[in-house]
Amino acid sequence: AYDDWCIAQFAKLLNKPAEYTEFIRRAQYWKNVFDSESGFMKARSNGNWWKPFDPTEVNNNFTEANSWQYTFYVPQDVETLIKAYGGTTAFQKKLDELFSTTQGLSGRGQVDITGLIGQYAHGNEPSHHMAYLYNFVNQPSDTQRIVREILTTLYSNAPDGVSGNEDCGQMSAWYVFSSLGFYPVTPGSNQYIIGSPLFEKATINLENSKQFTVQANGISKENFYIKSAKLNGKVLD
Repeated sequence: AYDDWCIAQFAKLLNKPAEYTEFIRRAQYWKNVFDSESGFMKARSNGNWWKPFDPTEVNNNFTEANSWQYTFYVPQDVETLIKAYGGTTAFQKKLDELFSTTQGLSGRGQVDITGLIGQYAHGNEPSHHMAYLYNFVNQPSDTQRIVREILTTLYSNAPDGVSGNEDCGQMSAWYVFSSLGFYPVTPGSNQYIIGSPLFEKATINLENSKQFTVQANGISKENFYIKSAKLNGKVLD
């Protein structure tokens, strides 16, 4: 569904309305596997829900993950996913459970599912945007806390310094973005969601020869919550 959303954006740029309409419709197909009663994405069999269901189980219904790790994978339409839970309070509760559950993995062995915080699996790409979802329910401090935990506990300067599969450099890309203080929850859009910078100052050299500098005043191991922010000197809400 996310891939189809990306195709729809490309079709829009190419001024192909028919293709855009088709793929933006398909981008909503995640709703076909969302079970509102349980609050999980679930496999179907002959039109019915696959049984028995265990959200911790790793099986052939999910690619390198389980239901916990795909339930929050609607980066192209976070707002509608929140509505599917009945609003921000219920969604936040489910998100809290993702990061805090003491349930372990079950089912078959899967080497890609590593770097676990609750059922959040930082070692594999489907989870990588999830810490930033707290911003969508007006709880940015939780995003900042979890992102800082991931940056400082699941990476190290060593041969095994990434906690999972470095597919196409994604584990490192998450670190670079998050250490700068922002992340593309929906790649293919022009939105970057704010986290918390790891460094006091970092500068990106842009293609137009300009520079984008992130300055985090007073940042430290203990002091990483953002009190306020400015962009080009103007207050950023």
